[in-house]
Amino acid sequence: MTGTSNQIQLAHQIRPLVEAEFDRVASAFEAVALRQRGDVQAETRNILHILATKRAEVLANDRASYFITTWRELHDQVRQLIFADPAYKTIQFNRKQRAQGI
Repeated sequence: MTGTSNQIQLAHQIRPLVEAEFDRVASAFEAVALRQRGDVQAETRNILHILATKRAEVLANDRASYFITTWRELHDQVRQLIFADPAYKTIQFNRKQRAQGI
């Protein structure tokens, strides 16, 4: 990890919280997927794949300042990462199309 020793120390405290937040969100999506069937379940599984990709990207960041500035206060960062992903936007578009019977 790069940064000052104080930044690195703080980032090492924040990182497990970030990992736990990704785990929490993944567990919620898994619980939903277990109740779904067919295309909807496949889409939820795709969201889980997006989540795993975002998790890997976040945890691969070796800048202590990134964890401090972006993850120090956990709000809805994980949700925002998912919602901003182009594959997620495609899933949402497809769901809206199905809901409209198109």
